[in-house]
Amino acid sequence: MLRITEIKLPLEHNDNDIKLKILKKLKISLDELIRFSVFKRSIDARKRNHIFITYSLNVETTNDDKFARDFQKDPHIRRLADDAYHFPVQARGDVSERPLIIGAGPAGLFAGLLLAQAGFRPIILERGKKVRERTVDTFEFWRSGKLNPESNVQFGEGGAGTFSDGKLHTQIKDRGHRGRKILEELVKAGAPEEILYLSKPHIGTFRLVKVVENLRAEIESLGGEIRCDTKVVDILQKGNKIRGVRLTGGDEVLSNYVILATGHSARDTFEMLHSRGVYIEPKPFSIGFRIEHPQSHIDQCRFGKEAGHPLLGSADYKLVHHCKNGRSVYTFCMCPGGTVVAAASEDGGVVTNGMSQYSRNERNANSAVVVGVTPEDYPAGPLGGIAFQRQLEKRAFKLGGSDYQAPGQLLIDFLAKRPSAEFGSVIPSYKPGVKPGDLSTSLPAYAIEAIREALPAFDKKIKGFLLNDAVLTGVETRTSAPVRITRGKDYQSVNMHGLYPCGEGAGYAGGILSSAVDGIETAEAVAKSILKK
Repeated sequence: MLRITEIKLPLEHNDNDIKLKILKKLKISLDELIRFSVFKRSIDARKRNHIFITYSLNVETTNDDKFARDFQKDPHIRRLADDAYHFPVQARGDVSERPLIIGAGPAGLFAGLLLAQAGFRPIILERGKKVRERTVDTFEFWRSGKLNPESNVQFGEGGAGTFSDGKLHTQIKDRGHRGRKILEELVKAGAPEEILYLSKPHIGTFRLVKVVENLRAEIESLGGEIRCDTKVVDILQKGNKIRGVRLTGGDEVLSNYVILATGHSARDTFEMLHSRGVYIEPKPFSIGFRIEHPQSHIDQCRFGKEAGHPLLGSADYKLVHHCKNGRSVYTFCMCPGGTVVAAASEDGGVVTNGMSQYSRNERNANSAVVVGVTPEDYPAGPLGGIAFQRQLEKRAFKLGGSDYQAPGQLLIDFLAKRPSAEFGSVIPSYKPGVKPGDLSTSLPAYAIEAIREALPAFDKKIKGFLLNDAVLTGVETRTSAPVRITRGKDYQSVNMHGLYPCGEGAGYAGGILSSAVDGIETAEAVAKSILKK
């Protein structure tokens, strides 16, 4: 099999056009082509009046070896190596040790799935509810403002990524093909098959619910367990070695191997670990707002006359601006055809995030517009970033009216430094609601200054971005974990043997796919360590 990349075609094309491109590229006849399949498909919309579809193809010919040799200097043609993922070890029959996993987000679920497939019978402990029950609680919060601190956007089976766009692309290098393994397992669990070849695949919340349930069923069928409504409140240790965990109510679960996959909002867990002497360091993250435009407007800005073409779908964007004050402002977690959602997990705080369904057919597009912050910007100490986040979230809660409404402002008013009295043509999607006002006091002055500079700069990259009625909603504070639970090359905590921090909450990933990949890598390290005993 050959892999041919950078095959470009106009929007209007068919399989025969792809076939003709292959024949021309390899300089072969139709008789020499056995079959081809799409490995990746992406959109090149850098010039909105000249949009192309770019393919990477798997191609089988009558003589793959010959053509690989003939085109060995062409970087876009190569012999396809084995890209299947292989877990490095399998449990022996005499292995009785069961690894514990704290958290059933992407990192925890895929660590558990791979350990179960390898015969290690993991136990996953999740503080929140099962994904379907958790969805009911989350929608109730959005409807009525009644927050369940243990069952919400942040906590529960599936992790925070369940209430997002379900994006499944990442910039990490994946030479071990773990990312492909994850996509294949998701398809097996009910995700659309197109995620295997789209360059920016996504699933969406409603579909993710069923996928998560099927992943749970697979883990359990292989001898693993997922215990929801099971909160870890302490670790058991002997010196610098972990011996298990203590749960709410005092029950203990013993294990010498504990994977920590809590997600970025498990603040009480970070505080507990710090009190037990586990080494934690502060790390950079970002703060800002959500911005909403009509999706049709973004489609026109990005795709011009081709807006609405079925191959293009709803347009997205990714922007960055380096400011005069030394800050960087960038868009993050852009959700085409989605909604801004209430993502609080603590009483008395307002947090925003973005979400899309698989169809991406809601009225508005939304994205975070955020400013990078470092440990120098917030209180000293390993947990200073948590205190900083809480401060901003409580301030937003008050600005919104102290009832979980979020503070908001028209883009034109934000730039003009005047409060908004009402919203215009863009109706904010955040529930329980958005209170118009002045966002200038919701973030530190340096962040407000940077965002005010960046928004006009974004308009130069996407003409029309400065839509007067676009809405800013505050605040976005949970872009990533404000801490890193430092680990060594063996994936263990640097000072607590047997504790394996992983995923976004430990500071080693960002997003669904990279978290799941880190979960698999951590599971590999745990399995190897168990077999060495």
